[in-house]
Amino acid sequence: MRRDLTRREFILGSAAAGAGVFAARAFAGDAAGGAAATAPQQGPQGPAGPAFKTTLLKAQIMGNIDAKQCEAFREAGFEGIETTAWSVTPEQAQAGRKIAEKCGLKIHSVMRAWVDFNNPKSADGDIASVEKALQAAAGYGADAILLVPCRTGVKCPDPWQYDYEFDPKTARITRVVKGDNAPWADYIQVQNDATDLSRAALEKLIAPAGKAGVVIALENVWNNLWCMPDLFAAFVKSFDSKWIRAYFDIGNHVKYAEPRRWIRALGKTIVKCHVKDFKLNADGHGGKFVGIREGSVDWPGVRRELDDAGYNGWMTIEGGAVNKDQSQKLDLIIAGK
Repeated sequence: MRRDLTRREFILGSAAAGAGVFAARAFAGDAAGGAAATAPQQGPQGPAGPAFKTTLLKAQIMGNIDAKQCEAFREAGFEGIETTAWSVTPEQAQAGRKIAEKCGLKIHSVMRAWVDFNNPKSADGDIASVEKALQAAAGYGADAILLVPCRTGVKCPDPWQYDYEFDPKTARITRVVKGDNAPWADYIQVQNDATDLSRAALEKLIAPAGKAGVVIALENVWNNLWCMPDLFAAFVKSFDSKWIRAYFDIGNHVKYAEPRRWIRALGKTIVKCHVKDFKLNADGHGGKFVGIREGSVDWPGVRRELDDAGYNGWMTIEGGAVNKDQSQKLDLIIAGK
């Protein structure tokens, strides 16, 4: 029987193994237990805390990899980095990796963020930029890039109005609200065009992702697309590829549906999580972003749901200072408190 790895061994072992190994093992098949079978188990969270089967690790976001910043991350108690520096050469990324590893940190993800796959005039350039980000991620030793495939400016329903009817195989929609959908005909067309164009672009990127050994993790960022859990999950799953998965931003989705619903729908497609909080208004309609553990997210419920989904991986705080207070708040979340 193999010995469970310590958290530090897991972080640095993943870095040493290279980008492709982590991604391939993470999706090594349900018969072996999926991701839960390939990462170390996490034991009891202290005398009063629950025990979880899965291991969560702490990260924050950094731009260019800088030794002083890396030291500050480690001093605050973080274990990893998501970098926004996606347009570097593989050689520059490798240099950044060495800096991070010297401080005992793992660069686990690269944020490519917004592209406009639904704009035919820029799609080819955006595809090339994603290929560049994949190559950079491989140099960093990261196993995923964050990608928001497109956005729309068309008028859409309020979050509490959504009631989709869609084809689960294609994620094309026929209805967005109950009752008369004629007022939303333009939105339905824009949604379906964005789905089709994003699919065409992403299918071209599956081979480059596999070559780099880096997952393309799709995220929703209030881009008026795939706004409910079942629809977004259907879109991600429709690729049927281990190289196209989901990046779940916990705070971004609160205004549409309770985060636990999103986790249940996305399940094992989730490869990364962003940690933000969102406080709903008293009527549950709309609200604002707030500090983590200060909003409407049921963090103990989220932790249990991630455990049930078999999610082993990184919890990356997006926004806020890099300090021990933030790190300790994330400790509480990971502990299920």
